Amino acid sequence: MQPIRLAIVGLGKIARDQHLGAIEATDGVDLVAVASRNAKLENVHCFADIDALLAADVEIDAVSLCTPPQGRFEQARAALLAGKHVMLEKPPGATIAEVFALDELAKRQGVTLYATWHSREAAAVEPARALLCERHIRSVHVEWKEDVRHWHPGQDWIWEPGGLGVFDPGINALSIVTRIMPESFHLVSSDLSFPENRAAPIAADLSFRTASGLSITAALDWRQTGPQTWDIRVETEEGPVVLTHGGSRLFVDGAAQIVEEDREYRNLYRHFVHLVVQRQSDTDFSPLVHVADAFMLGRRRVVDAFKD
Repeated sequence: MQPIRLAIVGLGKIARDQHLGAIEATDGVDLVAVASRNAKLENVHCFADIDALLAADVEIDAVSLCTPPQGRFEQARAALLAGKHVMLEKPPGATIAEVFALDELAKRQGVTLYATWHSREAAAVEPARALLCERHIRSVHVEWKEDVRHWHPGQDWIWEPGGLGVFDPGINALSIVTRIMPESFHLVSSDLSFPENRAAPIAADLSFRTASGLSITAALDWRQTGPQTWDIRVETEEGPVVLTHGGSRLFVDGAAQIVEEDREYRNLYRHFVHLVVQRQSDTDFSPLVHVADAFMLGRRRVVDAFKD
C-alpha cells in the first residue's frame, strides 16, 4: 500500500512541537501539504486555508486538523465531504453536538474519523489499565497543575468560549482516567474559577462518582509555576497506583515500574494509519462529555484578572 498522503491544517505551536516530528517518524504516512493562515513549510504545498487546499489539484488522502476547536467543525466537515480521512487534535470540537455530527458524517462518507487523545498513548496508561482491572479501587485523585504562560503564550483563543481554558490540559487527565477506570463515572459537583477578564476558567475542582459509588476528585489549575504537576493517584486495597508526568511514569506500591520519555504523537499517527487501512474510525468523546458536564454543573467563582 502506498503511504497516506497527509495535509496538516493549522501550523501552530502544537503542530510544530509534536505533529511534524511524529509524522516524519511514522511509516505509512507522508506529509504533502499544509494549510495555515500565517505559516508555511518548506518542501510541501502550502495554502492559506482548507478550502484552497481542497480546491487545489494536490492529491491528498487525509487531513490532520491542528487548529483551535472553535471553527474546526466547518473544516472537518469540508474534508469529510471531500472524501478525506480526518484526524482531530484534542479536544475534538467546541461542542458535543458537533463532534457527534462529524461522526455520523464520516460513517455516511465511508471514511475514517479519529478523535485523538494523546495522553492515552503515554507509556504507563495501558499497564495501569490492566493492573486496575485486577485490584479493588478505593478512590482516585487527579492533580493537574501547570503554568499557562509557559505552555500557551499569547494564545487568546484558549480563553474564549469553546477554548476550554484550564480544561485544555485538564481534558488530558480525563482522557487517561476514562481509559484506566474499570467502570464508568459521572460528575456530581464542579467549582470553576474564572479570571474577571476572561471567558474561560483558570482553575477547576471536580468531584465524580463511579457507578458503584467510588469517589474521583480532580484539582486543575493553570497558575502553577516552577515544577509542573500531572499526577493521577489511585488508592486500592492492595496499595497505591500512581501515574505521574502526564502518564509516562507508573509507580505501584511505591516502586517505579515504568519511566519512559514522550512517544504519544508517534503512537497516534501509527494508530491513524491502521484505522485508515482498515477503514475504521475511533471516536470516543467521553472526555469532552465530562468537560461539558463540568460547565453545566459548574459553580462560578470570579478570581483575579489574568494578564499574559
